[in-house]
Amino acid sequence: MDIFEKRRSIRKYTDQPVTDEILHQLIEAARTAPSGHHTQPWRFIAVRSEEMKKRIVQADHNQEWMMSAPLFLVCVADGYVRLKDETIELNEETPYKEQKLVIRDTAVAIEHIVLKAAELGLGTCWTGYFTQKEMKEILEIPKDKHVVAVLTVGYPAEEPKPKERKAIEEILMYERWGK
Repeated sequence: MDIFEKRRSIRKYTDQPVTDEILHQLIEAARTAPSGHHTQPWRFIAVRSEEMKKRIVQADHNQEWMMSAPLFLVCVADGYVRLKDETIELNEETPYKEQKLVIRDTAVAIEHIVLKAAELGLGTCWTGYFTQKEMKEILEIPKDKHVVAVLTVGYPAEEPKPKERKAIEEILMYERWGK
């Protein structure tokens, strides 16, 4: 439980870079995630350039705090692994069940990254306050893909206190809802 309790959403980072070696460890953690039918729909774009980071921040509702992170990981679900049709556009209004499946599987891989980062002494923050259209245009992502999150990654320059969590009795039921 230590790593779960240690992990926090970090919004202030030092300027220490995240090396390729560390980046590869994070992606290796993602690679170990389970996925439905072993489709492994996740793809990641590492962004370090100030110019690209600024464009991403603008698309993510100008959350300027993001700029202190030396690395952004744009986490993308590849809809093609289930839909097999690159002409289908995946976005916030897409009715396809398969989109939900690749998003779910990619979210598991992202959480693997977040926990591995905490283990390595890194901080992360999961952001998702953007539209698919804007993010895809900036990063030249095909329309049959879905951007699940932009993770800010770096060495923390803050130590947020733990937030209060609901009691187990409030969130656990047995056999059916409300029981």
